[in-house]
Amino acid sequence: MAYDQNNIFAKILRGEAPSFKVYEDDMTLAFMDVMPQVEGHTLVIPKFPAEDLFDLDPEFALAMAKTTKKLAPAVKRAFNSPGIMIMQLNGSAAGQTIFHIHTHILPRSEGIDMKLHARQLGDFDLLKKQAELIKAELAKD
Repeated sequence: MAYDQNNIFAKILRGEAPSFKVYEDDMTLAFMDVMPQVEGHTLVIPKFPAEDLFDLDPEFALAMAKTTKKLAPAVKRAFNSPGIMIMQLNGSAAGQTIFHIHTHILPRSEGIDMKLHARQLGDFDLLKKQAELIKAELAKD
């Protein structure tokens, strides 16, 4: 499959679609998942047109890893979570639904079930507040 320049993440990168941004640098962007599986579900994407890990330039893979490492502790603190799940899916058989590579950062607690992936839109006002919580924690670093 060829990279689709009109996928939602490509549109977000071009400023053609809204997002609840948490962090941005020259090579990556992080924002709230609008179909969250748990409260605080955050995504990290590269500013590079790659469907999956197999198409990704190694420098952008490194940048994604660095951004994920920077954000995960802030997400953990923002949601007072004892654990963090880091997830990255490659291909539809693995559950990937947006074909622009992305890493999921999911706060985890025992007894809190995850919703199914990409099924239900979250409350946008709540997502905006959650993004602010994470940004406040990042500012402390």
